[in-house]
Amino acid sequence: MQLNVVKIGNSRGVRIPKKVLDQCQVDDVVDLSVENNVMMLKPVHRKPREGWAEAIAASNTKHGEEPMDKAWLEADLLGGAEVEDWEW
Repeated sequence: MQLNVVKIGNSRGVRIPKKVLDQCQVDDVVDLSVENNVMMLKPVHRKPREGWAEAIAASNTKHGEEPMDKAWLEADLLGGAEVEDWEW
């Protein structure tokens, strides 16, 4: 499949058809690498809440807040019964 390279600001890009994105299970982020002058895009699948602990720690450092409960960050909010036991 040939695609046109289009100008996007100071960069250039290609429009990838939705069918191809769906087939490759691309959500919002891809990893671009170059090997032997060949560009390769690979989907990046992030885990739920990935990076939250680091973001909270950075916020706590900046604002001096108490750290959030570690159990909250690791909880299975979609199916864990343990959430029901929490005091809100």
